[in-house]
Amino acid sequence: MNEDKEYVHVLEHLYEKSLVLHDQSLWDPVLYFYFIDALAHIDYTVGLMTYTYQSPKNIMAGQYLRWRIDEEKKGDRAKFPAFVNWLKVNHPGIFDDLPSLWRKIYDDGDPASYISFRIVLDRDNRDAIRPHVFFMMIEEFFKQDFLKSLYEDASLASRFAEFKRCS
Repeated sequence: MNEDKEYVHVLEHLYEKSLVLHDQSLWDPVLYFYFIDALAHIDYTVGLMTYTYQSPKNIMAGQYLRWRIDEEKKGDRAKFPAFVNWLKVNHPGIFDDLPSLWRKIYDDGDPASYISFRIVLDRDNRDAIRPHVFFMMIEEFFKQDFLKSLYEDASLASRFAEFKRCS
């Protein structure tokens, strides 16, 4: 375990979050997939900074992330990256309201990506992503307005349905 424990606090912050006030079964299934997927990438990236690569926690997270590679290609899930770029052009206000991790990872013009399942914001910068950035990412995914937008009849889900009709 990392001796300074600053990243342990990030994981605690993530694990203390709750969706008890939301019915995920009513969320758009693609948005739900990418919501959980983003949290898994945050968990894995921070986990690598907190525990050894061979810790059971990191092994289990890596197994999930290997599984999701094929899952993201199924059905409408494959359209999500193009949807984010479509929002940027056609609905910039909604794009700006997306969690920053989604904007960075799926925006074709941003260098951020998942490399070996880790979040990498800039390939040329070898510094670790600071804990406050992860805290911000987590908070963005758990903002009530964002969570409400994931329901099948809500704003973001409606835009995704519109995008699917247009593409």
